[in-house]
Amino acid sequence: MLFWILPMLIGIIIGVAIMVSFDTPLFDSSEPTENEQIENNQGTNEPAPDNPSQVLQVDVTTQVTEVVENVSHAVVGVTNIQIQTNFWEQNDGNETGTGSGVVYKTDDNYAYVVTNHHVIEGADAIEVVLSDETTVEANILGSDIFTDLAVLRMDVQHVEGPIEMGTSSSIKVGEPAIAIGNPLGHMFSGTVTFGVISSKERTIPVDLNQDGYPDWQADVIQTDAAINPGNSGGALINIHGQLIGINSMKINEAAVEGIGFAIPIDTARPIIEELEQTGTVTRAYLGVEVYSLEEVPQVEWNRTLQLPQDVVGGVYVWRVDQLSPAEQGGLKRLDVITELDGHEIHDTIDLRKILYQEKNVGDELHVIFYRDGQLQQTTITLGTQP
Repeated sequence: MLFWILPMLIGIIIGVAIMVSFDTPLFDSSEPTENEQIENNQGTNEPAPDNPSQVLQVDVTTQVTEVVENVSHAVVGVTNIQIQTNFWEQNDGNETGTGSGVVYKTDDNYAYVVTNHHVIEGADAIEVVLSDETTVEANILGSDIFTDLAVLRMDVQHVEGPIEMGTSSSIKVGEPAIAIGNPLGHMFSGTVTFGVISSKERTIPVDLNQDGYPDWQADVIQTDAAINPGNSGGALINIHGQLIGINSMKINEAAVEGIGFAIPIDTARPIIEELEQTGTVTRAYLGVEVYSLEEVPQVEWNRTLQLPQDVVGGVYVWRVDQLSPAEQGGLKRLDVITELDGHEIHDTIDLRKILYQEKNVGDELHVIFYRDGQLQQTTITLGTQP
């Protein structure tokens, strides 16, 4: 009865023997090795599984990083040192301010740096800190308060080279802008911020003497690249690494973010050249100290200046320089100027813009003014600042 069992047992024994004889199992439940995973993933678009022990190499080089690397050497720190006398009559040189500057030109002996006037104002000595932390003494060749520009000269020995000058006339709103400088002093030297050109032609009032009233209107580039106080004098560059502006100022109000300003390089270039060659900017000279009527209480317009009711703006003469064109032309203290060369004058900004932007030394200036309530006029030949 059990004769049928024998063939079945023989079949089982033969099957087991065949399976044992194979070197590789028919089914493998073990996990593949790390090398096997990498080999399996090669040639596919699927990423390799996360592995904390695996070092990933990522190329983060972009056009911005290349530009910054190429121009950073030309952006320097500027230290304003002023000599102070202590109780024992000993002179100490103290660092009273820091800013930034840009090497824009070199020759066989010197390197030339452009920075802001307010960065070097009142300095007894200037030190320039290069990108490799080398400190070099520099001389002030000249500065100009109205454009907030200054030019320094130093030994060329440690300088790698100047920045490439671009043009600001061709920039477009929305194009990339890179600001390089020292936002909080030399501790943060070489700081880079990135943004766009927010406006290529922005006019902002400037209070030069800090009396609360604007004395000038600066034509500037507006950018949202972060520009902090120590960035003053630093470089605003385009995506090609060319200098398009000199960072100058920022609206420092809690409610305002992302608004920085730079002096357009096309505006700065002739000023830089004149400062380098002569140490000053020559402008048409009238020879008066004037203030806007808006600074005078309205009651004094009638009582002291005796102005007619239809006068709504102008500048009043506080002082006339001796032997000046204004004195030779007949202007006197408390005269109120309301028109120059057919242009209405509402404040000191209007007067200065005509003198500094439309007139040259030797030009004639037609002046309409009030004296003791009477409308008068004169023609003045403009001179040079003595």
